[in-house]
Amino acid sequence: MPNPSPVSRKSLRLSLHNIFETFLISWPTVVDAFAGRVTKEACDARLASWAAECMKNARYEIDVVGRERVANHETFLVMSNHQSLYDIPILFSVLGSNLRMITKTELFTVPVFGPAMREAGFIAIDRSNRERALKSLEIAKQKIADGTHVWIAPEGTRSKTGELLPFKKGGFNLAMEAGLRVLPVTLRGTRDILAAKDARSIPDAKVRVTLHAPLDGRDYSDGPVKQGRERFMKDVRAALESGLR
Repeated sequence: MPNPSPVSRKSLRLSLHNIFETFLISWPTVVDAFAGRVTKEACDARLASWAAECMKNARYEIDVVGRERVANHETFLVMSNHQSLYDIPILFSVLGSNLRMITKTELFTVPVFGPAMREAGFIAIDRSNRERALKSLEIAKQKIADGTHVWIAPEGTRSKTGELLPFKKGGFNLAMEAGLRVLPVTLRGTRDILAAKDARSIPDAKVRVTLHAPLDGRDYSDGPVKQGRERFMKDVRAALESGLR
């Protein structure tokens, strides 16, 4: 008997299950916030548990290439392609829970989930307001200095086709101005679990995560800013594209 097609295995129930897992770890953080006892350690533990539960529920397999890139516990500004909401638990699974994300400000208005993200140290960015966006990037800079990885998707949104979208400039400006090291990460296969704009997840996908050689923002800061930034963006794009082949 032939195996069922991916389309026939799409499951709204699986998506709802992992949404439930997300709210399940959010409630304790909100409660801790009211009591004035939120700690990074507790949030890290919840995020690690959440990533593991999402992995168990969706039964995806992760193959990691280049794990030695993070073996010395250096903290990075992480830049990855963005194909799926499952990119997030997979990045936590691979890089560990000492990771926070820069994400659109609208998510912070979602009841329970939004306040939990804010209390856990996630960073809201409003790209329509330059002053607020710059403040968000300053927060990211401080978190990296304090020893926490910060993730940003330079595409700014999920790709519907899997191909890389044009990059936003903010993360590259930050890395150049602050002299940050960028870890390019390619996620391949997350779109097979849950594509952008779809509501149904597909179990048993195979995901490959490629950690590329870090790039130093200081190497792009000599000379005119625009040319350096364009070269930086080109190099990160080339790294991410190489992992999609």
